[in-house]
Amino acid sequence: MLVLRRRGVAMRLEWRTVVVCAALAIAVACIAVLALMTGSLRLSPGDVLAALAGGRTGLVRDIVVEWRLPRVAAALVFGAALGVSGALLQSLLRNPLADPGIIGFTQGSYTGALIVILIVNGTYWQLVGGALIGGLASAVVVYLLAHRRGVQGFRLIIVGIGVSAMLDSLNTWLILKAELDRAIAAAAWGAGSLNGVTWAQVAFGGAGIAVLLVLAGVLSRPMQQMELGDDAAASQGVRVASARLGLIVVAVALTATVTAASGPIVFISLVAPQIARRLARTARAGLAPAALVGALLCLAADFIAQHLAPTPLPVGIITVMLGGGYLGWLLLIEARRRL
Repeated sequence: MLVLRRRGVAMRLEWRTVVVCAALAIAVACIAVLALMTGSLRLSPGDVLAALAGGRTGLVRDIVVEWRLPRVAAALVFGAALGVSGALLQSLLRNPLADPGIIGFTQGSYTGALIVILIVNGTYWQLVGGALIGGLASAVVVYLLAHRRGVQGFRLIIVGIGVSAMLDSLNTWLILKAELDRAIAAAAWGAGSLNGVTWAQVAFGGAGIAVLLVLAGVLSRPMQQMELGDDAAASQGVRVASARLGLIVVAVALTATVTAASGPIVFISLVAPQIARRLARTARAGLAPAALVGALLCLAADFIAQHLAPTPLPVGIITVMLGGGYLGWLLLIEARRRL
């Protein structure tokens, strides 16, 4: 155990978690440099590092800083947000299947964004607002339907799956009833893609995600106490209802922010916390390892989609393939344990 003390504040960290986070950070940096090197014009690591340090001008700098770096930064920031969102929900509900995409929060954000795209034909900022409102509205509906003398994790997941199926049907109906050009644009955006991400979107989304990550860190202590059970947490002074509501709002807001900027990138929030927990060998997924694994998965999936696939694909298609395989493996393991 590593103990850090400064100005009367003490922090305890497990050595394995620190080593895992350092290894993940190195892996993220390596893939980021590789992504900045790869494209129609291949660059050397020296060219990339020089451009990032401001030592290059002209075409090389424009390629690295203006064209490729926003996409890499978006993959890192959005992947970290999704990883933390999944870690919050899985810890809160004490269930490895808790995921914003499975329990309807991502679909709600997608519905809000679709209404802005297909009906309002609004601006990017209206799209952000629609995604946030849709995600929070779906969370409220799931929460109220699952509330019966408190909210149980299993009941919330079952209700969320039902709401998710209904929202999927509504989203399909909205696309089918829309004009052809808008429907094509909405369907392409709904696959989850980092194509066309600008520095303005990265800056806005990154600022909002940074605030939400700070809130997640503040709520991490009552979240850990609630893992022992509501009664045990309440006996330690935790306001269980307000803490649970705050955790759900932060998790939904993280997912909705990503959805507004890039479309629904699913399954990262399901897979990242579980991989982080297994790497750190802890009973729960810490927020920092989950964020780093989420960033690594999103960046690697986007690199595969752009450079290793036969034709460039939206990143959401790769994450669905990876996440779907992991979900099937997880269900198989759970079934074997019960036999």
